[in-house]
Amino acid sequence: MEQTDVVEEGVEMGRLANRIGVVTGAAQGIGRAIAISLAEEGADVVLGDIDSQGLQETARAVSALGRQARTVVGDSTEAEVANALVDVAVQDLGRIDILVNNVGGARVGKIWEFSDEDWDFVIRLNLRSMFCCTRAATPHMIAQRSGRIISISSGARHGSPWQSYYLGASAYSTSKAGIHGFTRDVALELSEYGINVNAVAPGPILTERGREYFSAHEQDEYSAKKMTPLRRYGEVKEISDVVTFLASDEASYITGQTIDVNGGR
Repeated sequence: MEQTDVVEEGVEMGRLANRIGVVTGAAQGIGRAIAISLAEEGADVVLGDIDSQGLQETARAVSALGRQARTVVGDSTEAEVANALVDVAVQDLGRIDILVNNVGGARVGKIWEFSDEDWDFVIRLNLRSMFCCTRAATPHMIAQRSGRIISISSGARHGSPWQSYYLGASAYSTSKAGIHGFTRDVALELSEYGINVNAVAPGPILTERGREYFSAHEQDEYSAKKMTPLRRYGEVKEISDVVTFLASDEASYITGQTIDVNGGR
């Protein structure tokens, strides 16, 4: 585990002025977009990922907006790393107001061919980081009687035809459904402390990885674009905008919800 920091002075105000956020999986894609969006609204952020180079690029983007960025390089499915992310926020930046659980990923395969190893990998990746980071953050949020916890689920929690028919994605769909259940339960556990817990469920989004996949399957009968009523893919900013809204005071009466951002699918 390696810790570094990138800091630049700035005083831009916004909906999240003077708040401190932690974002996991922040080295690229949706995670990077979320970190930048939080910074644009005035938050300082602690960024976590296993990709040190990508993490530094995100930190530089945050710093260029005049906000403070810290990075923790490591696997946040490990409790030690999850704890370090929260500790850096509290010890270096003073508190933790926002936690965004964005770490996730998939391995594909039809159920009759799927290995124990691949199943365990996907379930761990999509659920354990969320659990470890939330567990680490909640005592601080309870003490200050405020906080926002936002996890990235997926439309795949209902099953995604473009994955299921052609590749098989039962582990991914199962884990993303688990995020919905976790969100509902933890929202109830923390409601008396003024902590809002929600999830965002993206549809097909043009991340670095998504572009390659969607391009390869564009002509499939059940392609992602054909199965999406708006007939287009989503952009990462369309996810980060909703996460930022949920982190703000504008969403103060929303908790225990999974918000679909999926083009109507």
